Amino acid sequence: MKTPFIGKEKAEEIAAAVGTPYYVYDAEGIKNALSGLKNAFAWCDFKEYYAVKACPNPYILKLIKDCGGGADCSSYTELLLASSVGFAGEDIMFSSNVTPAEDFEAARALGAVINLDDITHIDFLEKHGGIPEKICLRYNPGGNFEISGEIMGSPEEAKYGMTRAQIMEAVPVLLGKGVKEFGLHAFLASNMQNEDYWPKLAEILFELAADVRDKYGVTVSFINLSGGIGIPYRPEDAPVDIAAVGERVKEVFENESKKRGLALPAVKAELGRYMTGPYGILVSRVIHMKHIYREYAGLDACAANLMRPAMYGSYHHITVLGKENDEPDTVYDVTGGLCENNDKFAVNRLLPKIEPGDLVAIHDAGAHGFSMGYNYNGKLRSAEVLLEKDGTWKLIRRAETPKDYFATFGFEGADIEVKDRFYTLSAALRSFPDKFSGMTKKAAADITI
Repeated sequence: MKTPFIGKEKAEEIAAAVGTPYYVYDAEGIKNALSGLKNAFAWCDFKEYYAVKACPNPYILKLIKDCGGGADCSSYTELLLASSVGFAGEDIMFSSNVTPAEDFEAARALGAVINLDDITHIDFLEKHGGIPEKICLRYNPGGNFEISGEIMGSPEEAKYGMTRAQIMEAVPVLLGKGVKEFGLHAFLASNMQNEDYWPKLAEILFELAADVRDKYGVTVSFINLSGGIGIPYRPEDAPVDIAAVGERVKEVFENESKKRGLALPAVKAELGRYMTGPYGILVSRVIHMKHIYREYAGLDACAANLMRPAMYGSYHHITVLGKENDEPDTVYDVTGGLCENNDKFAVNRLLPKIEPGDLVAIHDAGAHGFSMGYNYNGKLRSAEVLLEKDGTWKLIRRAETPKDYFATFGFEGADIEVKDRFYTLSAALRSFPDKFSGMTKKAAADITI
């Protein structure tokens, strides 16, 4: 079984202050993950650029920055977010595709390292921001990506990166435009728990770096192994031994260096899921039980708060807080309230007996959880909380309100004044105090914004 890093008492304490659902992140767990990663690659010049898209919260980014990490950004807004907590220059890696002009311009203004996704973007970047002296090229080897004869992914189906021929064509073009330093990057598979993944990727990129050197006399100064290291979503899964992975990558580089006569490059990474995934929990309140053809436990969270199970059929372990030691004796579908039948956090899941009012912890939601949220059915995004080792916590994002939901309708020249109509509605409701006297404090506050 998985043990949540938060217990019922602390979860209820936070719920009383911020409501449910909410995300809670384990600060110490995130720090330890980065420390372990850095130790695994202490043998080289290493830098982890946290994938901002995994959990785009400035408090999380500040924590990672304070521990010596960088930021991997993929959009204009993520660049602004990273910049807001002090990331600048080569502490930012900009990895984007189908990139708008303003995104390149912002990345160049911040001095970020550009990870160029396509050969056609060279002229576009030159026009919008200018060609930097240091640049990274994203490689797509095509075909199927195999480890020990097993297919792990199909890069040829991915929209990302350049072919080998395009990399070889791009290098002299960029040299002619003033580039003096190159890096290579590739992302070939996601959520890999096979410890051979990064060593194999390192071999592929090192061989390409050697070929670039042999053809153009250019030394590739760094290799970006990107992300792709997975986490153990299921209780029976073992975590990746990142120290062993680091040793394996070291062996590959040293062996290839001897064969090809190439100095060891610096190593970069852009892990997101590995860094924060296990250290985030979605806490939700059971509000309804339904007994029809199946047993349903209905939560106040829904797929709008955590869409991975609905989108991918992904497994997320669930703990009923306060009942960790109870016998799991009932099979439930654990659902949200969206008007979609795939709005289920678990299907046919064996759990202890659940009752309305119980709090559940949905594990491994610290990456691609809150960040993939949306407002379908008028659902509002939840609060986020950072929990420290000593049990203290702080709110790092408040929950959305209906006022936030309607804010974008209030623009100059709008034909419909939603805000005014909302105030009119609230005034009308207040004129019927008897009818609404039983309304919860939260609902009354929302209506009278």
